[in-house]
Amino acid sequence: MTASPSAAKAPRRFDSIAMAAPDAILGLTEAFNADTRPDKMNLSVGVYKDASGVTPIMKCVKAAERKLIEDETTKGYLTIDGLPDYREAVREMVFGDQVPSERVAIVQAPGGTGALSVAGGFLARQCSGGPGGPLRIFVPTPTWANHNAIMQDAGLLVENYSYLGSDRRTLDFDAMLEDLRTKPKPGEVVLLHACCHNPTGVDPTAAQWKAIASVIAERGLLPLLDFAYQGFGDGLDQDAAGLRTILDHVDEAIVCSSYSKNFGLYSERVGAVGLVTASAEATKASLSQLKKVVRSNYSNPPRHGAAIVATVLADADLTASWKEELETMRLRITHLREQFVAGMSEQAGAPDFTFLLNQKGMFSFSGLTPMQVDELKNKYGIYIVGSGRINVAGMSEDRMDWLCSAVADVIGN
Repeated sequence: MTASPSAAKAPRRFDSIAMAAPDAILGLTEAFNADTRPDKMNLSVGVYKDASGVTPIMKCVKAAERKLIEDETTKGYLTIDGLPDYREAVREMVFGDQVPSERVAIVQAPGGTGALSVAGGFLARQCSGGPGGPLRIFVPTPTWANHNAIMQDAGLLVENYSYLGSDRRTLDFDAMLEDLRTKPKPGEVVLLHACCHNPTGVDPTAAQWKAIASVIAERGLLPLLDFAYQGFGDGLDQDAAGLRTILDHVDEAIVCSSYSKNFGLYSERVGAVGLVTASAEATKASLSQLKKVVRSNYSNPPRHGAAIVATVLADADLTASWKEELETMRLRITHLREQFVAGMSEQAGAPDFTFLLNQKGMFSFSGLTPMQVDELKNKYGIYIVGSGRINVAGMSEDRMDWLCSAVADVIGN
């Protein structure tokens, strides 16, 4: 049908849309994939890689998937809050016997990012508004870049508290504690990295966690803990020590956990929100509101990744296999960090990198400047986030000498 000559022309609503800037991390991966140099190296995106440069599928995961194929009888929807066996496994792994089950509401989410989004939506709906306006959430400086975007999109006001020192190597604990004492008001939210701080790898000590927990309790603040890398720092139980300390001091908290990393299930997007309340009644009400956030977003979560985690943790042999494989990954990351530090010590004129040995998990703040990072990419095909954050798990034992030589070269220039 031909439009009438007198009909008004519909305005083009999309012609004026500006091109969005590429994601600071995932955009680097796109550039890396387009790079045709055979000797390139990607140290940007936060995924574990083995010595061959591949993100492997754990043996326990493969075994669980075989079992699921044999036993699976439906592809029907999960409930809004997710797979019951998975949620119980999460409760045991994150909270153990420390918090009674009737005080914990758990909702399965698509990855740690989805968990943070659900938590942000819940906080915006249930804890914001009134004379004070939108709820404020305080995040460390620096933090994972997506924290800011997720919480802002949820409708929260994002503020900062001090974390990394001016040397870009150590925790400025005094400044952090002073900010937590003075910046947030009672009832406002403080986001903490439970372990393996992203992007710095710098974590508080046990004594520092106690001081942080005391201030949070004294000030009446609500802790939101991002627990994305359990098992990659010092071990499964050890990495939960900070979280346990916080929970010893408060009766309300939110924990956003991810199993995409420690089960190698990156593409399956496996996460959860664990909300701790002071009573069984508050738990039921909070769960109902968490489910409303999910329903209006993705409605209900995917099954497969959660079913894998639940299957592994329900089987003693698979659980033992998982813990062994995870420990192997953790120790390899530690070895790569040590190997890089040793390699840099052999480079003439290179600065001392031993500070990296005190950092935890997959990430390290290298101290490289944006200009040096850019030169590494252009000259050697080594891709690093502009802040200087390195994914240690992306290094290769066989190419460590080459990497150290390249880093020394750009520092020298």
